[in-house]
Amino acid sequence: MAQKSDFIKAAAQKMPLLIKELEELYPDAVCSLNYDTPFQLLISTQLSAQCTDARVNIVTPALFARFPDAESFAAADVAEIEELIRSTGFYRNKAKNIKSCSIDICEKFEGKLPDTMEGLLSLAGVGRKTANLVLGDAFHKPSYVVDTHCIRLCGRIGLTQNTDPVKIEIDLRTILPPDDNNPDESSSFCHRLVHHGRALCTARSPKCSECPIGTKGLCNYYSANCTLK
Repeated sequence: MAQKSDFIKAAAQKMPLLIKELEELYPDAVCSLNYDTPFQLLISTQLSAQCTDARVNIVTPALFARFPDAESFAAADVAEIEELIRSTGFYRNKAKNIKSCSIDICEKFEGKLPDTMEGLLSLAGVGRKTANLVLGDAFHKPSYVVDTHCIRLCGRIGLTQNTDPVKIEIDLRTILPPDDNNPDESSSFCHRLVHHGRALCTARSPKCSECPIGTKGLCNYYSANCTLK
């Protein structure tokens, strides 16, 4: 227990400099999904499972033109939804979840997307990653989106000793506590981790020699595997 406490304390101590470095690297880091409403972000996020954001952004203009809100999706023929989202993969399951989710919004929340974790998790097909993304980006509430990039980078940098997304979220909440005076800080941090994971800290062959996080002593992986030049 003491060893874990020491690890978390060390992780918390590096956070101010880490946040500063990521802000300088990716000042405009935002969600790459296109949307006009919180509900559209929810649907886009569901479509992005096992699919690139770029592909989702190609699909959603026609999809949202046909079904702009929860009411229209709830009344839709699943087969028509399937056809419009086919290219995102796993389209049958996604279409089923989108329709069920939309029905839940209409029946439980009078057609308005809930803005709480509890409410979002009560919707069909919505997990913590999707709920956190919607809470942070659409409702500007403190949130922690733990995706594959976040999991990889948090482990390498030394922000967590866990691999389970829920446990990593708990660790992030500990070392970067929710701040009502700066509610976007945590979600922006997670977006910047994603950008860094795509640009430098890739799953295979990370570009450690180009990474200021490593060269400034903020990354455990760099310290263990790379030689300072």
